[in-house]
Amino acid sequence: MSVFLDTNVIVYAFDGAEPAKQRVAIEILEAGDRLVVSTQVLLETWWVLTRKLETPLDDDSASKVIEELSALPVVATDPELVRRAIDTGRRFHLAVWNALIIEAARTAGCRRVLSEDLNSGQDFDGVMVENPFTD
Repeated sequence: MSVFLDTNVIVYAFDGAEPAKQRVAIEILEAGDRLVVSTQVLLETWWVLTRKLETPLDDDSASKVIEELSALPVVATDPELVRRAIDTGRRFHLAVWNALIIEAARTAGCRRVLSEDLNSGQDFDGVMVENPFTD
């Protein structure tokens, strides 16, 4: 079964400021034949890697990371996905960006989302969130 990755899991693989989380994130990515991302995750990852890390990556290095991640199955954000995310956000009281992660995972057939930002253990109608850094 495929597993959907939220941005924060990917970013920790490049964040030397959190070595324990970095090790876990690298293990997840290296095991990655069943990983799925979305266009939202790709964009957020590039932004965080180039702007938010203690030691940001240069644009070219971050672009290479995105190119490598693009070899994974990628769920494209389209109007239908946005509509479903808005509905899910309302129903579960989520920010639309987090609801978009849940609905992208559902679209890809993923029953698990690895994320530090959502409540670990919460089930969104068959899509379960797991925090890989605490679980």
